[in-house]
Amino acid sequence: MIEVRGITKSFGTMKALDDVSFQINQGEILGFLGPNGAGKSTTMKIITTFLAADQGSVKVDGIDVLEKPLDVRRRIGYLPENVPLYLDMNVHEYLKFVGEARGLTGSRLSQRLDWCVEACGLISEYKKNIGELSKGFKQRTGLAQALIHDPDILILDEPTSGLDPLQIMGIRELIKSLAGHKTIIFSTHILQEVRPVTDRVVIINEGRIIADGDVGDITREAMITNRVFFGVDQEAGIVQVALDNLPGVTSARALATTAGCRFEVRGDFGSDLTSTLAIVATENQWQLRELNEAPYSLEDTFISFIQSSRKGVA
Repeated sequence: MIEVRGITKSFGTMKALDDVSFQINQGEILGFLGPNGAGKSTTMKIITTFLAADQGSVKVDGIDVLEKPLDVRRRIGYLPENVPLYLDMNVHEYLKFVGEARGLTGSRLSQRLDWCVEACGLISEYKKNIGELSKGFKQRTGLAQALIHDPDILILDEPTSGLDPLQIMGIRELIKSLAGHKTIIFSTHILQEVRPVTDRVVIINEGRIIADGDVGDITREAMITNRVFFGVDQEAGIVQVALDNLPGVTSARALATTAGCRFEVRGDFGSDLTSTLAIVATENQWQLRELNEAPYSLEDTFISFIQSSRKGVA
């Protein structure tokens, strides 16, 4: 559905994008993740025909964005980082204007207006001037304009910016409800936004793609060590000595506990650390209180990839 191949973009001496490539299948939701200034918005502007790449190509539904930009725009609903709103219009006037500009008329326009206003939670604000709205409701109005013509593809740049927690949950549910029916790219630098909506992420930093795939696969790739919490009914000093001399253990740190002892144990990535610790407890006849492998969080993954890319090893 969307194919990005080797796009590069510079602004003066600053290279915003450097050989960026990825693709999205029809009906897929892609989380486009990266810190501020990583190149997310520039990539989206190129896909939506608002910017031209210096090199490379982008195709949307098989259509080259440079050769037939109007055909591409008809297929896309775009929520840019800075929402394009006419502040002197009320919400109804603005959405009606956008719908008509995109070719909607009559009953079809009325149906889409009703759907967008309800889906984006704008019923209470429908007759208010946009200039009077809070930042959150302005953001929702921008999302409604991206959806008004029922596009096959949604490009959402920071769609939950400025929303309160309940509004964020609503937007997440809306995005998930569109899965399978629409192809969606949504960008964010907030890690918590990714997992509830999609398992597929592309991570970009300093204009380069540094990871692309399932969150679980990327997390496993990012991990440097295993981490296991290990608790037994024994004196901490005795257990510390045993762990320090255990092959495959890179560190063992005692943690506070009310009974026995508890350690955070780290080992080489790929090693079966839990089995090793279980055997040690059995051989020493220690009563096992805890044996819990702690998975890497998305935050750990993100930081690992960003740090590696800055060292030039990603």
